[in-house]
Amino acid sequence: MQHIASRESLEAVKQKVLEVAGPLDHAGLARLGTELDAASDLLRKQVALRRTLSEGTLAPDTRSGIAAQLLAGKVSEETSSAVQFAVRQPWSSARDLQEALRRVSRTAMFLQAERTGELDDVEDQLFRFARIVEATPDLSVILDDPTADPDLRSRLVDELLRGRANPLVVDLVDALARDTGGRSFSHGVRELVDQAAERSDKLVAIVKSAVALSAEQTSRLTASLGRIYGRQVSVHVEVDPAVIGGMRVQIGDEVIDGSVSAKLDLLRRRLAG
Repeated sequence: MQHIASRESLEAVKQKVLEVAGPLDHAGLARLGTELDAASDLLRKQVALRRTLSEGTLAPDTRSGIAAQLLAGKVSEETSSAVQFAVRQPWSSARDLQEALRRVSRTAMFLQAERTGELDDVEDQLFRFARIVEATPDLSVILDDPTADPDLRSRLVDELLRGRANPLVVDLVDALARDTGGRSFSHGVRELVDQAAERSDKLVAIVKSAVALSAEQTSRLTASLGRIYGRQVSVHVEVDPAVIGGMRVQIGDEVIDGSVSAKLDLLRRRLAG
């Protein structure tokens, strides 16, 4: 979402979802996440409906009333309340409303994992799946193809993950396969990793090292990065022989490159004049 209005609306809707999710048990959270995802799917397929529900010339009460009537008897009270709140907000585009519902469906899902103590595991599995996709050209070509049938992409993801990953990971990646939000599938998986870390109030650090780090080394690196950034950091280590020695750390757009390969590259550039 590029526009400030939509970003502010997304944050407001996220807080609303956290509010209605507060009293819910595990089953209630699962239902909330599933129903918000389904609401997003409905708006993805029904272009005229999502335009109506985000139309700024219609009064917020009118948009909310349409949503309430549409959802009556079909979803939980919590889901209906969250969707009605969402359609009352100002959106820069109809697509932003639909994407916001998808994102807050993930918020409910991640909250579910947080309560069961599985959030770190979910984040790690998402990261590993992202790396598998990026490292497998034949797979990434299929999943990143913007013309691919969403249902076929969803079935492929299901075949890859079902029975091998946390069910929540399967649900999250399946929802992404059905709707990438106009971006690449690979980008969407990385975004899921970031959103899982955000739920834990952590930064994501992607570390490339020539060799695997021991648990002690990873722990020391995590603590050091935490001191540098003043926040908890979720460290994901990727073994890359091209690094040669040392390591390369990326947090968001910032890169700390202490690898031998980077130093050799710098030396080559200096020698080249």
